[in-house]
Amino acid sequence: MLGVTPAVYSRDPLSLLVAIQNYVDRLPLHKFEQSDWITLHTDLTSYLAGVLIHRCAGVWSVADDPAGPLGFRYVIEAVGFDGERHQVEPYAVVMEEFRHAPIEITRMIANAEAALGVTALLDD
Repeated sequence: MLGVTPAVYSRDPLSLLVAIQNYVDRLPLHKFEQSDWITLHTDLTSYLAGVLIHRCAGVWSVADDPAGPLGFRYVIEAVGFDGERHQVEPYAVVMEEFRHAPIEITRMIANAEAALGVTALLDD
């Protein structure tokens, strides 16, 4: 897994951060076809979920989404600093990251952690 053993990754998913950023940076995104984008989206969603589960004690959950095609969506839930349960949809976080090239893995993680309320935000 990009030079990181499964044992090291399972102890700390951030051990893969530099390698996965390097991997994404080297991809020929301008040549991607739809199947390539789907694969990258799936890979990054899986990585983000792993980070949130490990670092934030997150758990997979199903959230109602009457407006969605299935009527539900898969989210990660975690307890924020405020003691409340918050949800974030890793799939949507990655999709948003694709809209703000270049793809930055740390920004993606930070945005998801902020949505879960597990990181302190500085006031302006």
